[in-house]
Amino acid sequence: MPVMVVTGASAGIGAAVAAMAVAQGWQVAGLSRRAIAPEGAHAIACDVTDSAAVEAAFDAVVGGWGRVDVLFANAGAFPRADTIDGITDDEWRIAMSVNLDGMFYACRAAFARMRAQEPQGGRIIVNGSVSAQAPRPRALAYTVAKHALTGMTRQLALDGRAFGIAAGQIDIGNAATELLAGIAAGQDNPEPMMPVDEAARAVMHMAGLPAGSNVLSMTVMATNMFLVGRG
Repeated sequence: MPVMVVTGASAGIGAAVAAMAVAQGWQVAGLSRRAIAPEGAHAIACDVTDSAAVEAAFDAVVGGWGRVDVLFANAGAFPRADTIDGITDDEWRIAMSVNLDGMFYACRAAFARMRAQEPQGGRIIVNGSVSAQAPRPRALAYTVAKHALTGMTRQLALDGRAFGIAAGQIDIGNAATELLAGIAAGQDNPEPMMPVDEAARAVMHMAGLPAGSNVLSMTVMATNMFLVGRG
């Protein structure tokens, strides 16, 4: 069975992808700080902002299953909303640590193992955000991190060619997770949302492509979301 690693697998999109992958016959390792993953997935406690913990988690996956075929780099966090002059140094560092450093650590660990394994290769799917296309108000740190992920994904796609490693980014427009439901509850005019399983289905489409094909960039969103024309 193919092997998938999902970061941020304890809830939301990560949990939905992990559960769907298990149902489709994948071996799934779900990484999260609380070692919680859907039934059938192997839960591993891992803080993605700790590079040593990430390396240890990937060692455990390879030690148990022999390889890594797909990484869904998903773990992220929404910082407190404010304009740039209200963002503290600590808030900036935390936002970058989770949303950018954690993604880098997971992608680096996956890339290294995909490059070294036999047969060589694999696929890295980065959970970006529609904020990489059009920012939300008062979300500077999150927006900066997500723009950086677009550059990282394209670089991974380029550098992975020589080793059979495909890389692509999915930008998801408001999947109905507990986190976004809480944010929407505080908004006067909340944006439309789509079922989280539809986001997971899009990720699994990318994951299931044959080695010779790749989705470099995908946007999946609620049909009536305020993305086109936002600004």
